[in-house]
Amino acid sequence: MNQSVIFTDTTDWAAGLASVHFTAQQQGMNINCYISLTSLSELSGQVIEKPASALVVFEQYRFDIEDKAEALIEIEAFDEQGRIFIR
Repeated sequence: MNQSVIFTDTTDWAAGLASVHFTAQQQGMNINCYISLTSLSELSGQVIEKPASALVVFEQYRFDIEDKAEALIEIEAFDEQGRIFIR
């Protein structure tokens, strides 16, 4: 794992994006990261219908999700607002 990318423990539900929001830090900068409900369902093999369930599933698969986000950060796959999306 690349130590230049650090993930915080905070997560929340981004209702407008239907995604779980989590934060990475690289070189002192915060990077907003999101995993869509669809991607989270595909990764876990579960049907996720409620935001609270999405947060629980996120925690179960946190390390896999962080690995995916780190790979996207390393290739600089940011959107125009500097965010990372796992879709």
